[in-house]
Amino acid sequence: MGGNYSAMDPMEVPVPDLTKLFERDGYLKPYEREIRRRYACYKDLWERIESWEGGVEGFSRGYKYFGPQFNADGSVTWREWAPGAHTMHLQGEFNGWNSKSHPFKKLEYGKWELHVPANPDGSCAFKHDSRVQIIVNDHLYRISPWASYVKPFEGFTYQHFIYRPEQPYQFKHKKVDRPASLRIYECHVGIATPEGRVGTYTEFKDNVLPRIKKQGYNAIQLMAIMEHAYYASFGYQVTSFFAASSRYGTPCELKQLIDRAHELGIYVLLDVVHSHASKNTLDGLNEFDGTNSCFFHDGARGTHSLWDSRLFNYSEIEVLRFLLSNLRWYQEEYQFDGFRFDGVTSMLYHSRGIGQGFSGHYDEYFGLGVDTEALVYLMLANTLIHKADSRAITIAEDVSGMPASCRPVTEGGTGFDYRLGMAIPDMWIKLLKEQRDEDWEMGHIVHTLTNRRWMEGTVAYAESHDQALVGDKTIAFWLMDAAMYTHMSCMSEPNPVIERGLALHCMIRLITHALGGEAYLNFIGNEFGHPEWLDFPRAGNNSSYHYARRQWHLVDDDLLKYKFLNQFDRDMNELEEKYRWLSDNPAYVSCKHEGDKVIAFERAGLLFVFNFNPYQSFTDYRVGVNESGNYKAVLCSDSKKYGGFGRVETDGESHSTQGHPWGNRNDSIQVYIPTRTAIVYARSN
Repeated sequence: MGGNYSAMDPMEVPVPDLTKLFERDGYLKPYEREIRRRYACYKDLWERIESWEGGVEGFSRGYKYFGPQFNADGSVTWREWAPGAHTMHLQGEFNGWNSKSHPFKKLEYGKWELHVPANPDGSCAFKHDSRVQIIVNDHLYRISPWASYVKPFEGFTYQHFIYRPEQPYQFKHKKVDRPASLRIYECHVGIATPEGRVGTYTEFKDNVLPRIKKQGYNAIQLMAIMEHAYYASFGYQVTSFFAASSRYGTPCELKQLIDRAHELGIYVLLDVVHSHASKNTLDGLNEFDGTNSCFFHDGARGTHSLWDSRLFNYSEIEVLRFLLSNLRWYQEEYQFDGFRFDGVTSMLYHSRGIGQGFSGHYDEYFGLGVDTEALVYLMLANTLIHKADSRAITIAEDVSGMPASCRPVTEGGTGFDYRLGMAIPDMWIKLLKEQRDEDWEMGHIVHTLTNRRWMEGTVAYAESHDQALVGDKTIAFWLMDAAMYTHMSCMSEPNPVIERGLALHCMIRLITHALGGEAYLNFIGNEFGHPEWLDFPRAGNNSSYHYARRQWHLVDDDLLKYKFLNQFDRDMNELEEKYRWLSDNPAYVSCKHEGDKVIAFERAGLLFVFNFNPYQSFTDYRVGVNESGNYKAVLCSDSKKYGGFGRVETDGESHSTQGHPWGNRNDSIQVYIPTRTAIVYARSN
């Protein structure tokens, strides 16, 4: 296998050093006792697990104990955890579907065990791609929670199939080093084909990965990989946690995809759902042992009222083993580099985030409303992930802004590397839907893009899958839907709607990329202004795939204007790769002029100037810079190669500082900034 894995050394859990935490944010000091209490809960649990046989190393590899274990002599030992079950049997092709011939033996602590001897010729009784089924209490048909391969059988219900190919795929390429500047391409294998059907791992590997590489992204975030029976859930109603979705292909084909990404130097993140699980019983975890609890809380605490799904009981040891092992499984079996955790807000609070506004008052983060058990699970998960692979990155989808989420556990944090800047796309959609261009407030835009915790990484994005889902639409469509079907041809008459749309699409992306965080994310297709919205086949749309695909022909057609947006996105990424503003300190904003609608800031030695004014261009506009020298335009959204008017091009635009302090900066230059234009300047001595 291509990863650099060895057994983890036992970890001595240190006393937390909260000094740095309080240096960065003195307002946390009154909550020191609560922060230390949470850490003590984490420390106690880690040390308890470490004291058991196998320690954390064995505990986090539950997949080597539970489910079918294939022994060297051809026999199989199968174990399950089902504390509420009275009886358990296994049936399948191996025993002619005899529901009584292979009973499990009950062990301590709710565990069950079955030993299936080898065939007389020494071969394993379970053949590759043969079907098996667990029967609980003589009448409940279940799939093993540890099943590594499930697929539909007889047209509807997912069932467990043994996956033991004669020649399993062997990784050829090492995992990718952690990118200093993280540029994420959020993607979904199923919708990545232009045809109205489900795409495959192999098609994605061959057709889409080269596009991503060429576009300048250095990481992909794969969505909807963990098996989900309902395609339209977008992968967020997981039914089998250890099974990579079979609707796109086999486990080996997913491994080939990841291996190819690594060959291209692309870091691979898994969108992991440990916040909740599908309510399905026939093909999910729900009521696995015949009771309402097992993996989940009983009663109201065990059900998410909005998502109509089950909520894990993070205080149960076997649930912790299951979830932590799930993370380790994807790190080791599939060589995923890191994880984006879905639904973290729902995990962190007893309210599940429902109806909770999060004013930002620290009492909300350190009071009784926080679910300590879930928080401790996240601390354990982050510690384990980073201990198993020092190059791992974890990202939290949390809208609440929990302080120290993205600081190390040893500092009193939760241990994530980044959080999603979820207020940013909400701002852009709100501006486009509700305000005229001339009413946009530059101070509000700057505040939203810069309002993040110091030294806690933020993933900035203008739109993700959330903004494209049915009921909403892509930014490009918000900007240009009135003329997108008639005036996107380069041969058509100039159109003010399209001209505005192309200009603002570029400006919105660049200012988000450069000002909004320490990482950047784009959803598949939005780099070229994918039109319309995203909707999966379901009863409400006559099972149509029309909106569950990517129209690559739009960007590939040289006669259409989508190519302009695609080229700007690519050049923006390449400029970031050269100057690395994402890994630099946050920008210094020297200008946010409400009347002129101009924003200017410096980051990583570059000067960024944005003129959002819909009517007025400015000549000799003075902009502050801290370093004296000659400033040359290196990117301009108005360039003709991006569908602009060419009023400023990068081949000749150059300005020298004048020894005139401006905008709280040591010096300044005077520039021409056309209406609805963004220009980036690089300094030369």
